[in-house]
Amino acid sequence: MSNFPFHSSFYRTILNFACDIPEGDTEERQVAAEDAIRAHVIEKTQCVVVKVGTRVLTTSEGKLDLDRVDKLAAQLARIADSGRHVIMVSSGAVGAGVAKLGLPTRPVGIANLQAVAAIGQADLIKAYENSLLRHGYQVAQVLLTKSDLRRRSGYLHVRNALNGIHEFGAIAVVNENDSVAVAELKTTFGDNDRLAAHVAGLFNDTLLILLTDVHGLFDGHPDIDGSKKIEVVRELDGKVMSMAEDKLSAVSKGGMEGKLRASRLANSHGHPTIIGPGRQDDVLDQIFAGGRIGTLFIPPKRTLRGRRRWIGSAAVVQGSLYLDEGAARAIRSQGRSLLAVGIARVEGTFSHGDVVAMFDPDEKEIARGLVNYRSHEISLIAGKTNAEIEAILGHRPYENVIHRNNLVLRILAE
Repeated sequence: MSNFPFHSSFYRTILNFACDIPEGDTEERQVAAEDAIRAHVIEKTQCVVVKVGTRVLTTSEGKLDLDRVDKLAAQLARIADSGRHVIMVSSGAVGAGVAKLGLPTRPVGIANLQAVAAIGQADLIKAYENSLLRHGYQVAQVLLTKSDLRRRSGYLHVRNALNGIHEFGAIAVVNENDSVAVAELKTTFGDNDRLAAHVAGLFNDTLLILLTDVHGLFDGHPDIDGSKKIEVVRELDGKVMSMAEDKLSAVSKGGMEGKLRASRLANSHGHPTIIGPGRQDDVLDQIFAGGRIGTLFIPPKRTLRGRRRWIGSAAVVQGSLYLDEGAARAIRSQGRSLLAVGIARVEGTFSHGDVVAMFDPDEKEIARGLVNYRSHEISLIAGKTNAEIEAILGHRPYENVIHRNNLVLRILAE
């Protein structure tokens, strides 16, 4: 495997090659370009995050499908044998708990859901452990909530722990900690697709694979004759998002719309994503053989790296700054830092170094960033020029309220 990152000039050359081929060009050239992109993505991948959903992991009776776990585990082991860092993000705890307790349906109350998830999680991790041990790999259970990644220190601790697991030759099986994650407390990722995208964002040179019960993204409903699978998506824009029809089941929170949002988040970190058929027995083997499996989403040229990933997608927002039109335009279109003169009003209480959201005059969030001043100081200097700041505060340690290097546009982070 190569040590070049996805952001290397060679990778950009491949992306440019794909983008230079018109949509109406010959089918042969389209296929050749798409195959070349897939092959290059696999070659450059150093870390693989595989997410598998409830509908893939459970039988028609709602029980955990142990045969499916065995097949996935064998393929994960083969990927790990290549030296890549392998992380599995697995749903199925609630479904396993429902089956273990013999419940007729999934509970609806939060307390009952938490209890069922805790009971089912034991069976879920045991199934992975039994399967992966047969291939020589220990299993490490990692349960996360969104709050674990909100603070920069927690973000780094999770990354270090997952790196340590890999260095010990084990495979991490990650799940949202459903036994303590409560939507009303705003600690839930919402679904494991987004969790997987956040986990992928912890590392470089990562391929995110979202396994589902369909073969990829189609240009129409997958069950309608004439609908075609889209092989490669070069830009995950509103047109592509509109192709998703979010279908929810009694045991799963995910849908195609959620997978597209997770793909867009991973792409913003510079990571390619594949949405593929989880019920195909050799799906991972075929992906790493360069097969035309699922839909591949290519990251844009502008991506988030390092600290800016955390600012844009994981950090807790402590307050809000409402900007005038000039400041909003300078940030959104010109890559400028935020100056006090462009701030119309301040909401919330925050300290120096906290993450705040920025809104345009239409109250649409346009960016997030690390502030250089406390909220009460910004309230005093909002709308003031730099020359006036020192007279108001008695000091002026920073020329800007948020430096452009600590600022992330929402168009990249979402």
